[in-house]
Amino acid sequence: MAEEEVAKLEKHLMLLRQEYVKLQKKLTETERKCTLLAAQSNKESASDSFISRLLAIVAELYEQEQYSDLKIKVGDRRISAHKFVLAARSETWSLANLVSTEELDLSDADPAVTTAMLRWIYTDELELREDDVFLTELMKLANRFQLQLLRERCEKGVMSLVNVRNCIRFYQTAEELNASTLMNYCAEIIASHWDDLRKEDFSSMSAQLLYKMIKSKTEFPLHKAIKVEREDVVFLYLIEMDSQLPGKLNEVDHNGDLALDLALSRRLESIATTLVNHKADVDMVDKKGWSLLHKAIQRGDKFAASFLVKNGARVNAATLGDQETPLHLVASYSPKKHKPDIMAEMAQIAESLLKAGANPNMQDSKGRTPLHASIVVRNDPVFSQLLQCKQLDLELKDHEGSTALWLAVQYITVSSDPSVNPFEDVLVENGTSFDENSFAARLIQRGSNTDAPDTATGNCLLQRAAGAENEAAALFLATHGAKVNHRNKAGETPLHTACRHGLANLTAELLQQGANPNIQTEKAVPAQKGTAAPSTADNVSLQTPLHMAIAYNHPDVVSVILEQKANALHATNNLQIIPDFSLKDSRDQTVLGLALWTGMHTIAAQLLGSGASINDTMSDGQTLLHMAIQRQDSKSALFLLEHQADISVRTQDGETALQLAIKNQLPLVVDAICTRGADMSVPDDRGNPPLWLALENNLEDIASTLVRHGCDATCWGPGPGGCSQTLLHRAIDENSEQISCFLIRSGCDVNSPRQPGANGEGDEEARDGQTPLHLAACWGLEETVQCLLEFGANVNAQVRNRKSLVGFFLFLLAAPFLRHWCPPDLCTRCMLVSHCWLTQPVLVGCRRQNAHPRCHYQPARCHYPADDLAPGNPARHTGPARHDPFRLRHDVQEQQGGRGDPEAGTGSGRAGTGDQSAPPHTCSCVVSPVTEASRSLSACHLRPAQHPG
Repeated sequence: MAEEEVAKLEKHLMLLRQEYVKLQKKLTETERKCTLLAAQSNKESASDSFISRLLAIVAELYEQEQYSDLKIKVGDRRISAHKFVLAARSETWSLANLVSTEELDLSDADPAVTTAMLRWIYTDELELREDDVFLTELMKLANRFQLQLLRERCEKGVMSLVNVRNCIRFYQTAEELNASTLMNYCAEIIASHWDDLRKEDFSSMSAQLLYKMIKSKTEFPLHKAIKVEREDVVFLYLIEMDSQLPGKLNEVDHNGDLALDLALSRRLESIATTLVNHKADVDMVDKKGWSLLHKAIQRGDKFAASFLVKNGARVNAATLGDQETPLHLVASYSPKKHKPDIMAEMAQIAESLLKAGANPNMQDSKGRTPLHASIVVRNDPVFSQLLQCKQLDLELKDHEGSTALWLAVQYITVSSDPSVNPFEDVLVENGTSFDENSFAARLIQRGSNTDAPDTATGNCLLQRAAGAENEAAALFLATHGAKVNHRNKAGETPLHTACRHGLANLTAELLQQGANPNIQTEKAVPAQKGTAAPSTADNVSLQTPLHMAIAYNHPDVVSVILEQKANALHATNNLQIIPDFSLKDSRDQTVLGLALWTGMHTIAAQLLGSGASINDTMSDGQTLLHMAIQRQDSKSALFLLEHQADISVRTQDGETALQLAIKNQLPLVVDAICTRGADMSVPDDRGNPPLWLALENNLEDIASTLVRHGCDATCWGPGPGGCSQTLLHRAIDENSEQISCFLIRSGCDVNSPRQPGANGEGDEEARDGQTPLHLAACWGLEETVQCLLEFGANVNAQVRNRKSLVGFFLFLLAAPFLRHWCPPDLCTRCMLVSHCWLTQPVLVGCRRQNAHPRCHYQPARCHYPADDLAPGNPARHTGPARHDPFRLRHDVQEQQGGRGDPEAGTGSGRAGTGDQSAPPHTCSCVVSPVTEASRSLSACHLRPAQHPG
């Protein structure tokens, strides 16, 4: 792009020059015409005037013999000339001077230039060539013979040819010829392009003239004199400024350059030596603290660096910001950016710096020494020089805690061929031989510490390499003397780190080197920046390496450890330690449990095959099976059952695996446990058998599984008052038709009444002889009754008073006709029945013992004495827990003429409220739910004998 712009500018300049030449010709012609007009004194035409004719005749005489009285030698030719014409042009050729001259010898001049001059003398015509040499010579010849007009014409022609490259030469010519117009024009160009002028442009200029020009053009003549490489001009400056030395020598120009640095950068040893001899400061620094030595090394200038070191420059000077010494800069040269010859020169500079006393242990702003810098950029020549230094400290760390060896292991190669990159092309395998000529190997040979723990975390180099997942570096360290059981501040070993990052090859090598797989971490291992630990490893301590491999889901690492255990059992190498699978982490998890909770069932199977115990108990007494069930992890529970986990073990609360599986609603696990032959009759701490647990929680699928595996649907257990009852009795007593019907359909005993306990325990319920059908009828459980009848319940079974169920049902059917014989304020919840003409007192209601032994509704205002409500009294205070079609009920509002609902606790029909309008033979018995349990029992104003009938 720049070349195209330059070409365009040159083409544009060429056009401008052509136009300039045309304008010069027009100007000359115009001047000639003006001269002729001025010479005319009459009105005649210009072509007929004397002057015009005279000029025309003179022009015709050019190189003509006619009237010729002089010969001019031009090269090998002799041109005829006329003395009067020459005399008219210049005083040099006046008639007096040429009176005795017959021939002028101009052979010393260029024939073409001389011919052009003679043509102009006769014709006043001049061809302005675009040839600066021609015009310059013509101008010199015109000046020689005092042809002022010709010189001016040449000046103007030369000015059109002046540029940056030739302005110095034309300036010299103008100064010699005293051509002020051309000299001023060239001076303007020089001033405009002073910094662009090269030393070649000044080569032909005299020292005095150049020094004069430099002083007039720049504030720093010494710097310019050095730039144009004119030592003679430098001497003129030193002579003139002798009284101001050495201050003037240490000044910086507008670019911030020192005179000595300019001389050294141009390899002007003579000028540099002259400056140093005149007390130029070799340690001068710029605003950034860069000395001349720093700058010389930065630009790769061996000459300048060697000169400065030889002349006593400070070799340990550090820059202000980065705190880099010259040795740092030398070490920072990269073979990827510089040619081999430059790298070799840097090694020579490093050698000279070290011999001059450079400190190889000085650290820059990042804490890095020259050794660090040489390793980072792979500067082998300087690295070799530094290793030879006896004062070298190999264990210095930078601000990131990195030693030279740590940086070196980042570039471990697996081949002596440097073109092989192990991190991209070659997979590092266990047992790979490393390049023993690598930086890392040479550092270890020199005595570098292979551990070098970090002060903040306590991580050794092996752990850092594994943490960075640089397996090649870690393998190198493990095989070159690193401590394989080093523990950091969290108690983590290199084996932990390798397992956490899934480095299978490193894990195998560490175990082979004697790493202990049973060491547990002391603290939770913090997650690395930018990563999150899995939930199974978050904030967990006491982890073995195997715990970490499982928690971070690295099955290949687990396989390595299991294989190592198998090999260690038969190995003769005493270094290998057998892993202990029973160790638990801070969450009380073994490796087997952790494998299960992470879903690694294949690994869990391998662990079991390698000797892990499936029945280990945790601190709370739970086995893995218990934990899997409580976590509702059916897959893990089934896995454990498949691998013969003990199903008989109970938790500290006495719960079996079957009970836990039912509570956690795991039908597949229940099925598997039952298949294993679990005891399905074992009750829980509340006496509930497994079948009842399932039915109570509406888990009919689990209940069906239990029945399918032979669970006893009858299942006798403790009942009210210590009697013995079946689950069917209990279900009916609790008004659960869903459970009752399930039990009936599952083949339970449908005819057995409750029985006294083992020691005769039980109240009337144990001896009243009521079968499930009696109970269901009493409760009005129509669906249960129907189901009982469908499954063969005995409808002729008799209760204790030997009344059959038929008579019982007749009473229930006649109940609606008994309302006329019952008190109008009969409680709509408790079916109070007095002496009935059809049967003995009918007991309808729940069996929950609350205020009354046989009613869960609390009497609020009952006018019967407490002894009248005793079990032996014919008038019973009972009540059902639910509404059903068999319950004897009164329409209170209809019987009481719109009085309030006794259940609502409001209205004027409630007894005991002071209402004297109640009939004399009326039982105002009001019973409220359990929510009114605070109300007390009072006496009824009617005795049983006073009831109708």
